[in-house]
Amino acid sequence: MRRIALVFAACVALAGPCAAIEKGETAPALELQTRDAQALKRSLRGELVYLDFWASWCGPCKQSFPWMNEMHSRYGPQGLRILAINVDQKAADATRFLATNPALFDIAYDAAGASPRLFAVKTMPTSYLIDKSGTVLWKHAGFSSKDTAALEQAIKSALEGKP
Repeated sequence: MRRIALVFAACVALAGPCAAIEKGETAPALELQTRDAQALKRSLRGELVYLDFWASWCGPCKQSFPWMNEMHSRYGPQGLRILAINVDQKAADATRFLATNPALFDIAYDAAGASPRLFAVKTMPTSYLIDKSGTVLWKHAGFSSKDTAALEQAIKSALEGKP
C-alpha cells in the first residue's frame, strides 16, 4: 500500500507524467539539448512536427532512421519538421548510433528522461505527429516497414490540412 501511495504522490508531484499523451491532446513544451549542446526550448507549435523518441539499443530505431530521412527530404520543404529525441544516458552511445545511422533531421538529447516521462513513453521508438496548434494528431509505438505507408499518409494528410 505504501508503494502505491508513493507512486501516486510521484505522479501528482510531476504534474501528470503517469498519463500518456494521446491523440487530440496538447503536446507539452520540451526543454532539451541539441547535437551541438545548445539548449532547445520547443513548444511544438507553429509547424507540423514528427516527434520521435529513440535509443541507441533499439533495433526498430535503426530501421526508422532511413525512413525519417526520406520523410524529411520529401516533406521538409512542405513544412514537416522531424525532431528525434535520444534518451540514452551516455552521449557516446547516441554518437555511435548516429555514426552508422545518420540523421538529416533535428536530433535532441534527454539523458535525464524528462521528455519521455512527460509523454509517458513506454516503447522505443514512439512517435507523435503534432499539428501547428500543438495538438497530437496520432501516436505510434514501435516501427515496422509495414507501417510506413500509413504513417506517410498521415503526414501527407496533415500537410494538406486534413484531419
